[in-house]
Amino acid sequence: MRGSSAVIFIAGFVCGALCVALLERQAKVQAQPAQTAYMGRAASAGSLPDRPPMHGSGTRLIIPVEGIHAAGLRDNFNDVRGSHRHEALDIMAPRGTRVLAAGAGRIEKLFLSKPGGLTVYEFDDSRTYCYYYAHLDAYAPGLKEGALVQQGDVLAYVGSTGDASPDAPHLHFAIFKLGPEKRWWQGTAIDPYTFLTRAQ
Repeated sequence: MRGSSAVIFIAGFVCGALCVALLERQAKVQAQPAQTAYMGRAASAGSLPDRPPMHGSGTRLIIPVEGIHAAGLRDNFNDVRGSHRHEALDIMAPRGTRVLAAGAGRIEKLFLSKPGGLTVYEFDDSRTYCYYYAHLDAYAPGLKEGALVQQGDVLAYVGSTGDASPDAPHLHFAIFKLGPEKRWWQGTAIDPYTFLTRAQ
């Protein structure tokens, strides 16, 4: 009789412990939707599935031309243009297509040059890398030097200013690692194609 009571007591204790564990787990599961919703908002703000990781900084870049996907890019970083290597990525798009900030940062320089036409130099948040946007048709309203921008902000519009062919509007997009002097016109070129086409 005493043995049966002990067995019943132990079985009841185990069942009670299991019920408590199941209730705690259910409470945790019910708390998940709020966290998932927050993560969903963050993802929709810039890190879409076709947006690849950047270089060693850990920053993820987006393709800086609205409506262009990785499959539509062609690596032309090593192409020879005249007497020099291209060292950038040409992203073909209709004139007037919105040019987006590839990553968050600060507008370091707005510049007009004979080869690049209307250009934007953006330093990333760490001031380690510069993103260069060239052959622009026009700047976005209100864009100015010193402005802080978020990834995906509209900076300008695709064009063919500078030495680009009027019949082939495109964004000339370059990334370079800045030297210790942080000169907006000087740095080590990095091929953007790898970072804009690599799967997450």
